[in-house]
Amino acid sequence: MPDIRPTIGDSSWFVRDRFGLFIHWGLYALPARYEWVKQIERMDDARYQRYFDHFDPDLYDPQAWADAAADAGMRYMVVTTKHHEGFCLWDSDQTDYKATNTPAGRDLLGPMVDAFRAREMRIGFYHSLIDWHHPDFVVDDIHPQRRADRATSNAGRDQMRYADYLHAQTKELLTRFGTIDIMWFDFTYPDQGKTSEDWRAASLVEMVRQLQPGILVNNRSGLSDDWDFQTPEQTTPRGWVEVDGRRVVWEACHTFAGSWGYHRDEASWKSTGQLIRLLVDTVGKGGNLLLNVGPTGRGELDERAMDRLAGIGRWMRRHSRSIYGCTQAPAGFVAPPDSRLTHNEATQRLYIHCFAWPPFGSLRLEGFAGRVRYAQLLNDASEVPFSERDGDVRLTLPVPPPDPDVGVIELFL
Repeated sequence: MPDIRPTIGDSSWFVRDRFGLFIHWGLYALPARYEWVKQIERMDDARYQRYFDHFDPDLYDPQAWADAAADAGMRYMVVTTKHHEGFCLWDSDQTDYKATNTPAGRDLLGPMVDAFRAREMRIGFYHSLIDWHHPDFVVDDIHPQRRADRATSNAGRDQMRYADYLHAQTKELLTRFGTIDIMWFDFTYPDQGKTSEDWRAASLVEMVRQLQPGILVNNRSGLSDDWDFQTPEQTTPRGWVEVDGRRVVWEACHTFAGSWGYHRDEASWKSTGQLIRLLVDTVGKGGNLLLNVGPTGRGELDERAMDRLAGIGRWMRRHSRSIYGCTQAPAGFVAPPDSRLTHNEATQRLYIHCFAWPPFGSLRLEGFAGRVRYAQLLNDASEVPFSERDGDVRLTLPVPPPDPDVGVIELFL
């Protein structure tokens, strides 16, 4: 096993389950043009209020969301309890800016937690450290009102009063909804206005761990040490993520398209095959994939997202054991061209994911001789004959690919 920085919380399930659903849902579903629309278009609270006044997700069915995620092979979820806009999905005692005061008229978070738990999925809460609606949140370089006169716009604001509010809401989230497995804070930006001190992050994370022993906390509160996993965003690391030269537990978060929140006119949607290859590539580098959906203002998952989830689920039904419990291949195993490897140490099985299926019915594995007991296609457990020569293994494969997205060969070492 490689040397990996130990986590404070329990990461045993996290590095086994590998695949989760990110949900970005808030008032920004109504403008339907990016979750940062308030900031991008420099809206003040009065202009943004129209989305609060018309937020009515009458088709919201959290069980349908949970079913789609579970059927896609996802094992956990992380939902935006509050994004940067400041709007809360639950009935918080700390604010009137919440779902219960919109036309929705009800807590939206509790039923979601119940639905995903009913599908045996772990629960994570994303909670923004930022709040563009709160009157004490000090205007900074990324605030919607950043062009206003700072002395005037910040008159009467008290960042420590806001920190009290942040702590109180976090406590609500961790005491009202049962066991929470992940606390996903977002985000600290010292070069543009906010450091960990603006959140009193050390005491915030300490409280989180006291209230929910075993919980995993991400790395975005601004603390150098008190975190469990790293969170590269919309990028594919070149290898296992390291901090100070040491491998760490990590999770890549990605969107189906270019936006986190629902974006009606977004055109850059990834195909099912691209998303499967993203999952495989991530697990093959020792990481998790958190794949995001942005539900609509009526409370449904985008039809394009549902199509991709169904496609991933079709592939995962036959290939999930090359994902769950798997990680980077041991040293000495080199992936053939146009493929990725994952490895399950407990079962001593190595998986070759062919991003391009060999066209001539043969695949050479350099340096594998003497290391393979048996080989088969993972989709149907049909034997793959092989021979050894000059230190290599040559697999005899069917010419047609066993799966249109990613064919997988299972090697018993």
